[in-house]
Amino acid sequence: MSAVPPKSPADAGLAAPLVLKPRGWRGDLRWSDVTPQGLWSRRALLGGMGALIAAPALGQIAAEPSAYSTDEAMNSFEDITSYNNFYEFGTGKGDPAAYSDGFTTDPWAVTIDGMVDRPGSYDLADLIEAQPLEERIYRLRCVEAWSMVIPWIGFPLAGLLDRVGVQSGATHVAFETVLRPEEMPGQSSRFIDWPYREGLRLDEAMNPLTLMATGLYGEPMPKQNGAPIRLVVPWKYGFKSIKSVVRITLTNQQPRTTWQELQPSEYGFYANVNPEVDHPRWSQASERRIGGGFFAARVDTQKFNGYGEYVAQLYAGQDLAQDY
Repeated sequence: MSAVPPKSPADAGLAAPLVLKPRGWRGDLRWSDVTPQGLWSRRALLGGMGALIAAPALGQIAAEPSAYSTDEAMNSFEDITSYNNFYEFGTGKGDPAAYSDGFTTDPWAVTIDGMVDRPGSYDLADLIEAQPLEERIYRLRCVEAWSMVIPWIGFPLAGLLDRVGVQSGATHVAFETVLRPEEMPGQSSRFIDWPYREGLRLDEAMNPLTLMATGLYGEPMPKQNGAPIRLVVPWKYGFKSIKSVVRITLTNQQPRTTWQELQPSEYGFYANVNPEVDHPRWSQASERRIGGGFFAARVDTQKFNGYGEYVAQLYAGQDLAQDY
């Protein structure tokens, strides 16, 4: 089943899309001027705490989850925000929550460049303003063989790329995380050649599952989870879903990616979830769901993390053991 988009923004009760304005445009709208809009909070609904919260970075989302959402039990907000990898703040699972308080996320701009018709450095408010945000409850599968179910809030990357105009000949999309070692203590380590880099093939980036997320559980994105905007690619291992994005580049070459450069024998460019292809140091056939305790029963891992009906056709004819 696939989501059916409305015929027009007006049909969905949304304002007409705005034209993206490069950073430096001196109109009336700035990030600090965005009026908070009502947001139906699934977290509040489930917790019985009321339905509406103010969230200026999120905009208006539908009350019901997307048709792409899983009906599996979600992890708690506490699970999601206290156990994750964000090496910019340290290599421990609790480091991102412990060391991200001083991380500045407002103001924020994203540079979009390369093979696009309208390159520029865009204020985050302008990027989000015309995007119809929705809740997507996705499975997240880490390459380390643990998993979560997370209710993201965001918009398809395809809509943003359509608005900036992808040029003929572009084949890939490259992403970069912010480089700010004075606020991100993990960047003082030479273990990684900062900034963190990731990439997708263009058809992967344009797939409707590929999300730019600005929040989770009906709240603005926590700093430790990639505030204020991050990529979410649910059929790939979690390291592909780059956090705190400041650059998106369209290119005609496969981009360099951080983990592929660090350990090419272990972390390939595609990184599709695949229980049939083990990591050199552990099996990928099963996973440990966070929140059930370390000794909880493991669950079988699904190929493409269970999203094969939407993405398997992207890899027709490829050897996924070779293109890992």
